[in-house]
Amino acid sequence: MSRSGEFERIARYFAPLTAGFDGAAGLQDDAAVLTVPNGRELVVTTDTIVEKVHYLGPESPSRIAKKLLRVNLSDLAAKGAVPHWYTLNIAVPGSVEDAWFEGLCKGLREDQERYSVTLAGGDTVRSDGAIVLTLTGFGSVAQGAAIRRAGATPGDLVYVTGTIGDAALGLRCARGAFPDLPMRQREALIERYELPDPPVAFGASLGGIASASVDISDGLAADTGHLAGASGVAVAVHAQAVPVSDATADVLAEDPDLMRTVLSGGDDYQILCTVPPAKEAAFRTLAEDNHVMVTRIGRIDAGEGLHLLDQDDAPLSLSELGYVHS
Repeated sequence: MSRSGEFERIARYFAPLTAGFDGAAGLQDDAAVLTVPNGRELVVTTDTIVEKVHYLGPESPSRIAKKLLRVNLSDLAAKGAVPHWYTLNIAVPGSVEDAWFEGLCKGLREDQERYSVTLAGGDTVRSDGAIVLTLTGFGSVAQGAAIRRAGATPGDLVYVTGTIGDAALGLRCARGAFPDLPMRQREALIERYELPDPPVAFGASLGGIASASVDISDGLAADTGHLAGASGVAVAVHAQAVPVSDATADVLAEDPDLMRTVLSGGDDYQILCTVPPAKEAAFRTLAEDNHVMVTRIGRIDAGEGLHLLDQDDAPLSLSELGYVHS
């Protein structure tokens, strides 16, 4: 059993994550100095995850760290931003041992290499309760090129990346649901819940192609509604066009009503974006070049709000559109 003090912990586990980035000063200063490349603007996003609220608890600290970082990278990708740095604030009970911090930083180090980002600073404090982790991501876009939720116009096409619903069903699997589902498929769904895979490089290339964009975190239905509200348009989404994985398809074959969970469950961390028809070919070529699956699921119309349609183009209602932060 080993528990280092705050400053020893910072020097041992976190300072090495700033290697090669002089702006962090080896975490020996009170603030980092960030230099944004000429002609670009800073894009900033932040997320907090709480033990037993945003993750169940038994997950490895490495996997928890990766999920936290990737949740932020998903936000940056939806803005068309290239990620650069992040800060990390940690509140943990005094009983947490050094091995937990070692695992946390292992996950961060691996994803820093994967996504070319660097730790810039943060804070550690003691908590009397659950572990609370807050990460703030910093990226950049060409001046004036950030992709907002508010850019969609009637006639635009609605696309999503990847598959939808795996994470929501994966959470249920982790809690013991679908016991008859083959183990390989159960593990695949749980993997999507514990370890999202946002299309970071693809998102950073969407500037000048996508007219509006949002990352799917609260649920496809909820986040599509957010985009509709920000843009002042109506979004028609065909539920049968929403892409699902083989594992999710097998679950739906047994219980078609779970399609409502797929549409509203959240934690997908894929991109929903709108594309003018004149740019659709360029969009699809970009997706192919980045090895990202994209699926057209609807269109932008005049009006307001989200309009979910079933296979007969009849309205499809949901009791809840997605996750609501209390």
